[in-house]
Amino acid sequence: MKEQIDQICHALNFRPPAGSRVLLKPNLVSAGSRGNIACTNAEFVAAVAEWMLDHGAMVKIGDSPAFGSACKVMAASGISEALHGLPVTMVDFSDNRSVSLPCGLETAIAVEALECDLLVNLPKIKSHCQLLVSLAVKNYFGVVVGWRKPLIHARYGEVDNLFEALLVDLPEMVPSGISLLDGVVAMQGNGPLKGDPFSLGLLAGAINPVAVDSALLKILGLEPEQSPLWRECARRKLPGVKNQSLVYPLLMPDELRVSDFEVVQPLKPVTFHPGKLFVGGLKRVATSLADRVNYGNHKS
Repeated sequence: MKEQIDQICHALNFRPPAGSRVLLKPNLVSAGSRGNIACTNAEFVAAVAEWMLDHGAMVKIGDSPAFGSACKVMAASGISEALHGLPVTMVDFSDNRSVSLPCGLETAIAVEALECDLLVNLPKIKSHCQLLVSLAVKNYFGVVVGWRKPLIHARYGEVDNLFEALLVDLPEMVPSGISLLDGVVAMQGNGPLKGDPFSLGLLAGAINPVAVDSALLKILGLEPEQSPLWRECARRKLPGVKNQSLVYPLLMPDELRVSDFEVVQPLKPVTFHPGKLFVGGLKRVATSLADRVNYGNHKS
């Protein structure tokens, strides 16, 4: 898999400067029973880490999962095992800094994401019951720390375009880098957690996350206008929205297009009901306590 990553990075003229601090940001949504298909593929993450190390980068890997700690999810999904022997630091996003977004909101972003030299975005290609799909732009939501993510859903989900505006702002708040997407086995149907595996057999990459999302919507056989995040990007006339302006140094979307990728229609509301938010909060507390107990037992 490292050979394919090298091919993509070479085609995009991407190479981390020697000694640069690189943060890998996979999708570590949950350590649950479907974690292996809900999270970024372990071998893919390890191959990217090894490629960065080969080019002299200092590599950290982290995320802010919906439930539990990043390190626990990495262990459950096989990422920790795949990284064994590599000089990579695995981190939980906990320290944060408040930032003001162009959309007028403030949120807390992980210090590791703000202080790295390059952020390497490693999304899983999957369907999303609220946003149609979860691709490159959506994966940046993981730089927002902990309980703030469901709170953002609850507070801004019913305000027209505000939730989508916040998500589209996030890539601009952290150091630039590259998006490398795992579509080895994608997730279709009721994603981002409860969907089914879909054999896509695809790795994708771009410097511009909006551009790769536009290309992938075409590959997945979806109309871009179906995606709330793409519509927000189009409203802003962001670079990468118009397919005719995109350059494909390797394969064209039409060579990769599928016709049977299933998504949820109609989409579910972005907002969370207060009761659901409360239950979600209890789950996070319970998972956090379980992590501490397990860690204490391990130490003893």
